[in-house]
Amino acid sequence: MENAGYLFAAYAIVWVVLFGYIFILFRRQKKLRREIDLLKEVIHKKTTKTG
Repeated sequence: MENAGYLFAAYAIVWVVLFGYIFILFRRQKKLRREIDLLKEVIHKKTTKTG
């Protein structure tokens, strides 16, 4: 098994890329959640003013 180092490196790269992708998705989800909450607040304020 002289190529075990390459195999390990390939697995390590795949895992790093996977965790990086998941991290980016969580950040985007958090940003979208903040925007949704802001929109809900704006809609609520507009409906209570005119209602």
